[in-house]
Parts: sequence; structure tokens; C-alpha cells
Amino acid sequence: MGRRKKEPPSTHRENIAATAAQLFHTRGFAATTMDDIARQAGYSKATLYVYFTSKQEIISLLALKSMQQLYERLQQALSANSAAAMPEKYLLICQSLRQFQAEQPLYFQMVLNKINAAPDNADNLPEEHAAYQVGEEINNLIRDCLLEGIAQGELRADLPVMPTIFSFWGMLAGLIQLAAAKQEYIAAAFQQSQEDFLEYGFQMLYRAIAKQEENYE
Repeated sequence: MGRRKKEPPSTHRENIAATAAQLFHTRGFAATTMDDIARQAGYSKATLYVYFTSKQEIISLLALKSMQQLYERLQQALSANSAAAMPEKYLLICQSLRQFQAEQPLYFQMVLNKINAAPDNADNLPEEHAAYQVGEEINNLIRDCLLEGIAQGELRADLPVMPTIFSFWGMLAGLIQLAAAKQEYIAAAFQQSQEDFLEYGFQMLYRAIAKQEENYE
């Protein structure tokens, strides 16, 4: 324990959060207790509470990390392809979300379910406020993309941008999670790979916002 005492608080918080993430992934959020986290991380429960006041604070930190990772993926993909046409940029967003879910399923789940949507709530933890702000930055990235598509005549001019963004979050996330959970059924019932099923779903959703139902291909 001597080495641990010399480590900065941020290192302890990272160690505890990483352990908690593993437990949340295998056991679920509700079934994982602070006792479980302390024992798995090698801390006493009293020491654990020095670095986190509650399980919710740990969840909030992990949710913030998930939002930051997703923002970085989207920002890098769109920046590297800033001259691409709207159909290509849309597909980049879809692929970034899909890769994020495949590589970080817990974080993907947290983006959808664990972000506090009441920014003016004084009871919010600092991590919850920060996660909300990152979420707004993600919305701004996609908003700019949609506005560009409308200005270029590739998307419908009557789209209400923010409701469209929020709707697409739900539809794309649901489609990606469904494809991940139902791979065997998709192969047996539709004779499609997960990739083909998602390609069809992404294309179908794009046609809902494209001007004159243009295909992104």
C-alpha cells in the first residue's frame, strides 16, 4: 500500500473507475455494489469513499468518458473528410457509431442511458454537467453537417434540425444494438450478414431525410 499512497488522487480514481467499468459490463449497473468495486480494485470500502462519494459518481465519470470518446471519433472522422458529400458524411457518422458500439459496448450503452438531460439541475454532479456539455458539442457537429446538406440541396429543406438529430440518435443506436444482439437471427431469417443488414438500415434512414429520396450511394 505504500506505493498507492504516493499516487495522485487522479490515479486512484482512474483505477477505481476502470475496475467499476469491468464489473458494470459483466454484472450490470444495478447488481454491482460499492463493496464489489472496492474488493475487486483492492481498496477498503472506506478508502473507496475517499475518491468517490457514491456509485452514481463513478457512473457519471464513466458516462463522461463515453461522451468524450464518441465526440473524438465523430470529430476526427468528419474533420478528415470535410470535403466529402453529405451522403458520405452521413455514412461516416453511422460507421463511427457502429465501431464505437463494437469496441466499447458499455460506453455505447452509457451514452444512451446514463447521461443526465437536466443541465440546470443544481444537484447534478460536475461530471454530469460536463457530459451534458460534450453531448451538446456532438449535437453541434451533426447539426452543422445537416445544415450543410440542406444548403447543398442534398437534404430536405423542411427538416427541423434538432428533432431530426435526436430522432436519428434513437433510430441509429437502436439499429446498431439490434444488429449486434440478433446476428444469428438476421443470418437465418434474412440470409444477411450483420454488415449487410446495417447497410440496408442506414440507407433506409438516410432516404427519410434526403431530398427526393436520393440514395447515399
